[in-house]
Amino acid sequence: MENHTHFLKLLDFTPDEIRQFLDTAADLKAKKKARIPHRYLEGRNVALIFEKTSTRTRCAFEVAARDLGMGSSYIATGSQMGVKESIADTARVLGRMYDGIEYRGYGQSIVDELARYAGVPVFNGLTDEFHPTQVLADFLTIREHFGKLRGAKLVYLGDARFNMGNSLMVGCAKMGLHFVACAPKSYWPGAELVETCQAIAKETGAVLEFSEAPAEAVQGADVLYTDVWVSMGEPVKVWQERIDALAPYQVTMELMDRAGEQCRFMHCLPSFHDLKTDIGREMGERFHRDAMEVTDEVFESPRSIVFDEAENRMHTIKAVMYELMSQK
Repeated sequence: MENHTHFLKLLDFTPDEIRQFLDTAADLKAKKKARIPHRYLEGRNVALIFEKTSTRTRCAFEVAARDLGMGSSYIATGSQMGVKESIADTARVLGRMYDGIEYRGYGQSIVDELARYAGVPVFNGLTDEFHPTQVLADFLTIREHFGKLRGAKLVYLGDARFNMGNSLMVGCAKMGLHFVACAPKSYWPGAELVETCQAIAKETGAVLEFSEAPAEAVQGADVLYTDVWVSMGEPVKVWQERIDALAPYQVTMELMDRAGEQCRFMHCLPSFHDLKTDIGREMGERFHRDAMEVTDEVFESPRSIVFDEAENRMHTIKAVMYELMSQK
């Protein structure tokens, strides 16, 4: 990784470099399972900036940092970044105190600006546009279950315009998978990014498709992947429009069976599969539903590998921090 300081989006990395992250993650995972210490970054520290709430990303970074021998500081409410202090000034302050900075929040421009001024490695824990650490975890999980990435067929059902649809399309293009975005056309990824990924696919042998027909799109799929349809900060009107548009793309056991016995279900989590949370109950009562993007039957079935995927967030994040921070 000698040519890289930061981990901002998968577009910045070659297929070989992405494969190196996955190989390192697999090695570090095996060491953790065998209880072999791997405190390779002893004495270093990482700042964890969270402008959006988190379970998996926060826990993954904190445990990964600890396993590598690092300290970590969780920075959420109370930070002056973007309030009394510019992003550039915050980056320069934290860069003097820490050996790395993680950011989870809003626009990609924010994490890019942190990287421009920090002087230490910056890691994208999620922006509106990209979620690269999630896709590394997804790919490690696919490789563990299918023994390969190249040629595997992944169908993403739902709103593909934002970080997960974008990042999965980029990752699949880079690593030679067959990617299908299945949604109403207005929910497909942006044309500019599609064009970029199509050019990459010509070099790697990847296949990129876009469909509005779930029953056809899932045929022969190895993975059906989805994400929540609505974000909690969005108004009720948006919820209704989104749910009405995406209801035909809910992952059901019928769709899983259409794909074939080999098909596995993946989700970046959290998921509205049973609507048992406070927010879920409100959504269910308001929209007369017992599940949203995936049925509870699929989510809880043996064909669901969502918790393997969730665990792998930690192993792949550890690999990213090790690869980029060990050279500094």
